[in-house]
Amino acid sequence: MKEEFFIKNINSKYIGDDAAVIRNQVIASDSFFEDIHFKTEWMSLKDIAVKASLVNISDIVVMNAKPKYALLNIGFPKKYSLHDIKQLTEGFNECAEKYGYEIIGGDTIRSDKLAISMTFIGESKKPVYRKAKLNEFVAFTGTLGSVRKDLNILLRGGRIPRSSKFIKPLLRDKFFYKAAPYITSALDISDGLFKELERISKISKLGFEFFYNIDKNTGCSGEEYEILFTFNKKQLPKILNIAKLTRTKITVFAVTKRGTYRSKCRENHF
Repeated sequence: MKEEFFIKNINSKYIGDDAAVIRNQVIASDSFFEDIHFKTEWMSLKDIAVKASLVNISDIVVMNAKPKYALLNIGFPKKYSLHDIKQLTEGFNECAEKYGYEIIGGDTIRSDKLAISMTFIGESKKPVYRKAKLNEFVAFTGTLGSVRKDLNILLRGGRIPRSSKFIKPLLRDKFFYKAAPYITSALDISDGLFKELERISKISKLGFEFFYNIDKNTGCSGEEYEILFTFNKKQLPKILNIAKLTRTKITVFAVTKRGTYRSKCRENHF
């Protein structure tokens, strides 16, 4: 509620999607703070830098844009050695090389805890927004729920494999760039499936008819970074074919209808 209240008090026509679109530029910014988004005992410093990059790239991808440039602001604790800082730079450089963008600047400060904020600038000829249409299929990529389970393990003092999506999100860029011409709305699942459905509902002024029950553990699992999207029913064969070609699992679980939808999940922020 506080996040929404804050955003409503900022007067801008560009706010309301995964990124702001200004002409052919797509601009996204996100923060990644120690003891809020992660604990340093859970992940290596390189893993932290990679995840901080991926969660920003995810916003660019889901707008059907390619990342071109990034600005990096980082607060280092005084205790960090040059080796620690090198680990972080290795993670940032690895993502920049893999996704083809350049880190062009930013700022560094001293901080009590590790604090990372990144701004990405991408380019898109045809951005995909969050506004769905009536009587469309609703689907998501991959599987949901594992991140919430792994986070609970970490919070209990346990360990999870480095392959966990909590440590390294799986971006579905290959699928999405091919499927984008047939997709009417999309956003990444950062705050849980149910919360993202509420966002589509508010913007589109639509509700959803579910084909089957989705349990709360699955629907409220945040930081999945899978893609939630809608598309015209007649495009189902094309969507399924692209999913097969890119080896991407998709689940069609609902159809848009007249009405509204409210999330069952607690807020992830504040």
